[in-house]
Amino acid sequence: MPKSVSYLIVLICAGLLLDSACKRSPSPDVAAMVNNRVITYADLEKQYAAAQLSAPGGGANEDSVTLQKLEVLRTMIDGEIMLQRAEKLGLMAQEADVEARFNELKAPYTQEEFQKQLASRKMTAEELKAQIRKDLSIQRLFTKEITSHINITDKDVADFYNANKDSFNLAEPQLHLAQILVTPNPDPNVRNLKSDKAQNMDQARKKIQMIAARLKQGEDFAMLAQNYSEDPDSAPNGGDLGFIPESSLEKASVEIRKILTQLQPGQVSPIIQTFEGFRIFRLISREPAGQRELSDPRVQQIIRDTLVNRKDGLYRAAYYERARNEAKVVNYFANSILEKMKGSK
Repeated sequence: MPKSVSYLIVLICAGLLLDSACKRSPSPDVAAMVNNRVITYADLEKQYAAAQLSAPGGGANEDSVTLQKLEVLRTMIDGEIMLQRAEKLGLMAQEADVEARFNELKAPYTQEEFQKQLASRKMTAEELKAQIRKDLSIQRLFTKEITSHINITDKDVADFYNANKDSFNLAEPQLHLAQILVTPNPDPNVRNLKSDKAQNMDQARKKIQMIAARLKQGEDFAMLAQNYSEDPDSAPNGGDLGFIPESSLEKASVEIRKILTQLQPGQVSPIIQTFEGFRIFRLISREPAGQRELSDPRVQQIIRDTLVNRKDGLYRAAYYERARNEAKVVNYFANSILEKMKGSK
């Protein structure tokens, strides 16, 4: 047989073998594929376990656990998409930054307490560093791709002030508050950046505990609100509730009134259970009565922060959607659930 023919046959066979390999089912330990990078079931189970900051409720059934794992996997897929973008743009966090952040998280604890914190999250120190590296890298990506492009002009500030001037005329002392709300009843109007909604009381309790733990570790309140809060009105604005008259606290429960009156500007409340679910408040400032003029630097800063949070929430949501559209994602876990459904008929 001529060598050229033999070579052609080899090429055809190799192509057929490659095509067959591409069409084979994935390895059974692969939960999802993001641009040819795998997320394993082991990774999923570890992330799911880390999200359970308290022992799973006795009433949790198989379907609810599976749903929670689907949501955790969706978050992991989004994170992997963003991480790959950060890698492509050369925005990965430097080792010195990772170590600095790691030491910040360790600082409030003794060595024994810190090990307990790691154990509660089902993580080792190296795994925490890997998560820090990922989070810092994604934050660098957002800073370059989104935050750096947000420009709030003096006219924007003045227009906002003139349209909302009455809200800066404080008839009585007021509290400038922000909140993170988690409810046991998913609201279709909720559009936080992670599309994350608790489905029941057990999920809501675990979710708010996760948020509280991350706040304690120094994560940004506004960003956590944009990512996870289930208040459709304040979540896009980083949880900002605006100014609340002190007299309105009289309508609140004794517990909430006591906590809010004792908070200092910049402080975050403990978890508060209310009729709607669970809340965490942040006191931004206390303001005496009277008209706040546009010339007041605090007024300008409040307005700029509000406008930046609005645009940041909008742009990030759009960025996530575009990134998902451009990524090649296969969710094998979701596929297996649907195949199981068909097989049960």
